Amino acid sequence: MPQTKFQKLMFALITVIITVPCFVFYCSSYEAGGFNVEVIKNSWIFIPIEFVLAYLCEIFIGSPLSVKLALKAIDPKKNDHMIVETAIICATVCIMCPLMSFLATIIYNGIIAVGMNGAPLNDFIINFIPYWLQKVVLNFPFALLSQLFFIQPLVRTIFKAIFKNNAEKEKVSKKQELVYTK
Repeated sequence: MPQTKFQKLMFALITVIITVPCFVFYCSSYEAGGFNVEVIKNSWIFIPIEFVLAYLCEIFIGSPLSVKLALKAIDPKKNDHMIVETAIICATVCIMCPLMSFLATIIYNGIIAVGMNGAPLNDFIINFIPYWLQKVVLNFPFALLSQLFFIQPLVRTIFKAIFKNNAEKEKVSKKQELVYTK
């Protein structure tokens, strides 16, 4: 998959473009008691904020740590590439879900509830950990299943379509390496 720094940044960008709206709508639907047109209308305000936060977290924290974590558990030389990719996806969810839930707790229960809606600051401070843990517990199953079965397959398909020529060049150069090394 991504080989260069630019490709890694693009892969993260594609992932965040697909993931953030899904999670904003999911979380907003939970808070509203169901998914409806009002949830969609009200959620668009938060997508740009969460997009920036998710992209920065993915680039600087999620992606580097998830690869290290997955490669501690799985040996890419001994395992099929699909198992390695699945391990990386699972590790990414294990890192990004608590991290983004933490940031969402600050945004929704702190900044919006306290700053904009006038909720007591003391309530936010006392209940921060329960609010955060509740978000993690509610988001984790959705994050894991959506990343494994929908988002990452779609991201990989889009990424392969964008970088099709690079992938073909890599295959040719690897074949040439094999010819020259024999």
